[in-house]
Amino acid sequence: MNTTAKNVFLWIVIIVAVVVLWNFLNTVRSGNVDEVNYSEFTSMVKNDKIRSYPTSPVTLSGNEVEGKYLDSATDTERQFRVIIPKGSEETIANTLNEKGIIVKVNDDDQNSFVYMLLTSWFPIILFVGFWIFLMRQMQSGGNKALSFGKSRAKLSTNTQKKVTFKDVAGVEEAKEELQEIIEFLKEPQKFQKLGGRIPKGVLLMGPPGTGKTLMARAIAGEASVPFFSISGSDFVEMFVGVGASRVRDLFEQGKKNAPCIIFIDELDAVGRHRGAGLGGGHDEREQTLNQLLVEMDGFESNEGVILIAATNRPDVLDPALLRPGRIDRQVVVTLPDIKGREGILKVHTRRIPFAADVDIAVLARGTPGMSGATLANLVNEAALNAARYDRKSVAMADFEEAKDKVLMGKERKSMIMSDAEKRNTAYHEAGHALSAYLLPDADPLHKVTIIPRGMALGVTTQLPEEDRYSYTREYMEASLTILLAGRVAEELVLGSCTTGASNDLERVTERARKMVCEWGMSKEIGPLSYGKKQEQIFLGREIAQHQDYSEDTAKQIDKEVKNVVLRAYAEARKLLEENRDALILVAEALLEYETLDANEVQAVIKGEKIHRELAVEPPDATEPEQEEKEQEKSLPSLVNPDERPAPA
Repeated sequence: MNTTAKNVFLWIVIIVAVVVLWNFLNTVRSGNVDEVNYSEFTSMVKNDKIRSYPTSPVTLSGNEVEGKYLDSATDTERQFRVIIPKGSEETIANTLNEKGIIVKVNDDDQNSFVYMLLTSWFPIILFVGFWIFLMRQMQSGGNKALSFGKSRAKLSTNTQKKVTFKDVAGVEEAKEELQEIIEFLKEPQKFQKLGGRIPKGVLLMGPPGTGKTLMARAIAGEASVPFFSISGSDFVEMFVGVGASRVRDLFEQGKKNAPCIIFIDELDAVGRHRGAGLGGGHDEREQTLNQLLVEMDGFESNEGVILIAATNRPDVLDPALLRPGRIDRQVVVTLPDIKGREGILKVHTRRIPFAADVDIAVLARGTPGMSGATLANLVNEAALNAARYDRKSVAMADFEEAKDKVLMGKERKSMIMSDAEKRNTAYHEAGHALSAYLLPDADPLHKVTIIPRGMALGVTTQLPEEDRYSYTREYMEASLTILLAGRVAEELVLGSCTTGASNDLERVTERARKMVCEWGMSKEIGPLSYGKKQEQIFLGREIAQHQDYSEDTAKQIDKEVKNVVLRAYAEARKLLEENRDALILVAEALLEYETLDANEVQAVIKGEKIHRELAVEPPDATEPEQEEKEQEKSLPSLVNPDERPAPA
């Protein structure tokens, strides 16, 4: 039943309810009416006992007369009703008029019949119709108050805006896996003739923002079969047994529409590891999971029903859910590489007018580690930045500004820093920048600024020349040196250190401990792994936390972590002492220009003067140096920005 029909039905119910209520009140009111015979009525007329008013006349309906009369016994007005002989209606009306009594004649025999029909038969018919409507709604799940156990899955229709595989980029391997499933549904004989069977379940797993849900929407757009979509949290309810009932109903709908695809988003909401109750009791979530396991591969098979699920927490899923026969394929949707990022940027910039200086390949190289969602946000921020200055197209400077905003935060132009604070920040960031520029094993320097962004007072960014998937010990040691170079620069030139290095020290300690305990990069400890990873208590695996090494080993680990950090600290001090003049030049240039890119830092170190063109922007536009960023064809985006948090 559509919305219009439901509204009409509701109005009918309201009207009939009003009629029935009026009839009931009229019946109650009629209980106070005195039934008189014809002779008594004529006596009241003769003795002028009849009373009438413009608002309350005597009514003559057929051979029935109703009105008010004066009761001599109580000296009050009461209601009377009398049945007069048929044929005497006109005579009675004339007699009453002669007496000055106001008479209202109702010639409504037909209306009386309709009224009787409305008040007698129609309520019964309406009640029967309402009961039939209620039963149908209960069967279809439309009445929410009576349909807790019904599935809330949405069926995709052809009228909805379609997303296809053309709108998905950067995850080519995952697309191939899913396209094969769609091809199987369209042409099963191609695979069955060699004895193959269609996969029963596919799990999409990967970091947030990599496009798992988008791929499911693309499957719905590509597949020519029914597509049911539901979230894992939709199964969970406060009433015990509702989740399992919804799972049963979902797969029943799937069987009726087979072959079809069922997509469950955020599977970890319902598929978490069992045995995490820790205290007994009836766990509604576990009952839901048990029913899901039975429906996916139980005693009764669900031929033609394919389950596709997505999660970014595959580690918490129950092993029984992940076994072949239920989840036949586990498709990893990873962060895109440089080619994938270029494809994603092309998808999101199809409807954006570009300036002549925009190069998508350079943007892709400049955004390592970004997910598809982050890249989409970057393109949107660039378009908003161009619209802010009433431009006709989006320029490369807008993309650079958007990249800085997404990765480092908005410029805090309203933050007022004293000259001493600026000087401290300039030497701190100059230490990071100079060490990043001089160390051959580190990622190339990209940009350094002392303009506060986000929570940082200053930021130094490095960009890899290509995507990195593993790191050498030399690279890690260089990263420790760069992180400590900011504090060393403060001590070397200013003679003291500030709280601005707190974030650097935290990251240095974390990396050094991983080098020693996880990556085997310590000669003293050797190629061993220490420190069991923290198990989540809610998984029911590890309640009591314990170390898997002795106290002597713990002391040795702490000593080696300290030695790794101190060696990097000594290396940073040696590097900056040997290049003290260059450090001062970079710091003074930062105080003057506030932001320097890699080419400008190189020019300052060589003693050359910085030539910077005036930016053709409004007074509050992006920083001038952003107009020169488009020349950095060989340097991509941001990896591990160095942030100086404001002092607590």
